[in-house]
Amino acid sequence: MATEGSAIRSVDDVRRDVAGVLSRFRRGRTMAFSFGDGGVPEAVLLTYDQFEDLGGESKFERRPGVVAAEVVGAELVSMVAAIRAGSFVPVVWGDAGEPEAVIMSTSQYRQLRGDDEPPPGTVDDPTRRVYASEPLPTSRTMTVDEFAAMMGPDAQRILDEIRREEDGSP
Repeated sequence: MATEGSAIRSVDDVRRDVAGVLSRFRRGRTMAFSFGDGGVPEAVLLTYDQFEDLGGESKFERRPGVVAAEVVGAELVSMVAAIRAGSFVPVVWGDAGEPEAVIMSTSQYRQLRGDDEPPPGTVDDPTRRVYASEPLPTSRTMTVDEFAAMMGPDAQRILDEIRREEDGSP
């Protein structure tokens, strides 16, 4: 079984550990992660809170209701088969009818986050995306005064008040 932060977990690994995944989500010990067979990300598990915060309920048709964890364990293999066939809708699941987690395809997860699809044939784990953070060639430093001017008169007023307080001026 793959460990968190290492290789992609298999469908069977996740199926056998559905209750553990839910427990780790509840404790905040697990972030969204991909899983699939052959080391290829095919599906994503994420918290319902993340799904909801990113507007998932309005972006996707999903399986009605909240599926019990036991049902997820029993149906996970067929869910991934539906993902492979391109006929899967996200599934919200949890205990006692409480939405706690979501299963979706990697493509649906990219759509949820607003990420681009990778080029065809590229193996891509959307839960481990790394984005370039270097400055652009046209980037330049800005002073606090320039930033406040860009933000408008209220920001300029607040900056002036802060400076007066620091200087001890009235």
